[in-house]
Amino acid sequence: MALEFAAPIARLIDELMKMPTVGPKSAARLAFYVLGASRDDAQRLAAAILEVKEKIRPCRTCFNLAEGEVCPVCTDPLRDARQICVVADARDVVALERAREFRGRYHVLGGLISPMDGVGPDNLTVGALTDRVAAEQVEEIILATDSTVSGETTALYLTKVLKPLGVRLSRLAYGLPHGMNLEYADEVTLARSLQGRRPVE
Repeated sequence: MALEFAAPIARLIDELMKMPTVGPKSAARLAFYVLGASRDDAQRLAAAILEVKEKIRPCRTCFNLAEGEVCPVCTDPLRDARQICVVADARDVVALERAREFRGRYHVLGGLISPMDGVGPDNLTVGALTDRVAAEQVEEIILATDSTVSGETTALYLTKVLKPLGVRLSRLAYGLPHGMNLEYADEVTLARSLQGRRPVE
């Protein structure tokens, strides 16, 4: 008969396995790390998880992550409100900010169109984006979705929705391997992609 973990360890492993890319072996390693940590370290980890859940919410303007109603980018008076960079999620904002090339504002879609996963335009913040174009006198929208099938599908859909609004559309000039996610790109590649963005026809 195979030896099983004690119930509390098994429960912790089951919870850790719910995280993306964490399989049974990785979950067990993390669980035993927590088990070997001091009580203070374990409490700090638990407190940090609860704090994130309690204090972090989507920015009411751009849907980036914020510790309050509005994110730091939207409240920065030095950012150019006439330029909006559209990304899939908040991790992409962090990646693009590392490049230190873009001085406009962002709009986080909350995902990408993927019919196979049951994600359509109504599941994203597209309506809020079109409202911003009208309300904020936006001149350029930079489509910075990944160069994956879902990213390209989303960019095509946004082009169809935004073109009639008379806003200039551009797409990142990807110096990235096809299918690579923005969050894994280095700062120089992202900076060059922003500099070399191309108009969307």
